[in-house]
Amino acid sequence: MARIAGVNIPTNKRTVIALQYIHGIGKKIAGEIMEKANIPLDRRVNGLSDSEVIQIREIIDRDCMVEGDLRREKSMNIKRLMDLGCYRGLRHRRNLPVRGQRTHTNARTRKGPARAIAGKKK
Repeated sequence: MARIAGVNIPTNKRTVIALQYIHGIGKKIAGEIMEKANIPLDRRVNGLSDSEVIQIREIIDRDCMVEGDLRREKSMNIKRLMDLGCYRGLRHRRNLPVRGQRTHTNARTRKGPARAIAGKKK
């Protein structure tokens, strides 16, 4: 099992798919990594040599922000918005949708399960 960026990637999948198990790498970036490393797209992880795995690891370390660094960066950006007190920061603080979605109905994923209102029963 290959370990790249602190993640054990599955051995029996194609390398392009297996790289997407790393937080911060999607289809496009995985394809670019494979292209930079000159590895065919249909190669499976268990068919990679040690030098190819090291090459992929170096490309990811050099070009991509992944896993812990990316998560930290995202949380710091959200914390900055909240500290500024801007509209987006206030929406984050109140656990409401940030990007203009309606909240009268829907938004249950963000708001959590519906709470009963006292005295509402007729």
